[in-house]
Amino acid sequence: MTDPFAPVTSRRFLHRLNPLAVVAAVAPAVVVLVAVRDLATPLVLLVLATALLLAGARVPARRVPLAFGLPVGFTLLAAVSFGLWADPDAVPGTATLIEAGSYRFTVGSWLAGLGISLRLGALLAVVLVPGFATTGPDLVRAAVQNLRVPYRIGYTAFAAFRFVPRFGHELAVIRAAHRVRGVAGGRGPLAGPRRWAGVLVPLLAGAIRHAERVALAMDARAFGAHATRTERYLVPFRVRDGVFVAVCWAVTVAVTVFAQPVLGLPEPVVAV
Repeated sequence: MTDPFAPVTSRRFLHRLNPLAVVAAVAPAVVVLVAVRDLATPLVLLVLATALLLAGARVPARRVPLAFGLPVGFTLLAAVSFGLWADPDAVPGTATLIEAGSYRFTVGSWLAGLGISLRLGALLAVVLVPGFATTGPDLVRAAVQNLRVPYRIGYTAFAAFRFVPRFGHELAVIRAAHRVRGVAGGRGPLAGPRRWAGVLVPLLAGAIRHAERVALAMDARAFGAHATRTERYLVPFRVRDGVFVAVCWAVTVAVTVFAQPVLGLPEPVVAV
């Protein structure tokens, strides 16, 4: 039987790195994107994060729109929607794009919206890198083995991860049982809430039963009886992980320092 929580094996290099290294590599970029106000830095970081994800991570076909389309699409749409709320008088001297009565949508308003949306889009692209390159179980293993997080805490997170597919299976069984018995939520706008209310109690009862079984199984295996435990899967922090983190940090610093002077993009005025 295949272990669904076994480490992900892939030929892409991001999956071969320690999950902590991938998270640490993008952490400075997240801080920079929160602090910067120009257009060039988030634009370059968005492009680099997308390129890193494309080259280094295995993205399932059904998640390609999420991985590569969502950051760009969000940026383009949010630039206009945020710009609609910008005060055109705060950015005078720019061309008017749309004018309806007393309302004006100017280039300065669009740039103000673009400044915010570009940072949010780049932030989304950056956090998607560890999101696709690592998994929750791998991150927990790495934290327990490399950061000395107590395994009682780490394996509690493991148990929580395992609850998610269990809940999905329980929900499917409950809905199938309702269909067999002819139980329906009726019609109208309250049909959905009624159907959910009908599955909440049996779902909660199933969750309690499963939690009791998990607790008994952990007690039977003497979980927590010793200060340390033997790990089935090892996640070492190798030299290549340190090199990857150092390169990513250096690139982030270089982008922060040189992106705006080199590209020379207009700096948006905060007017939202």
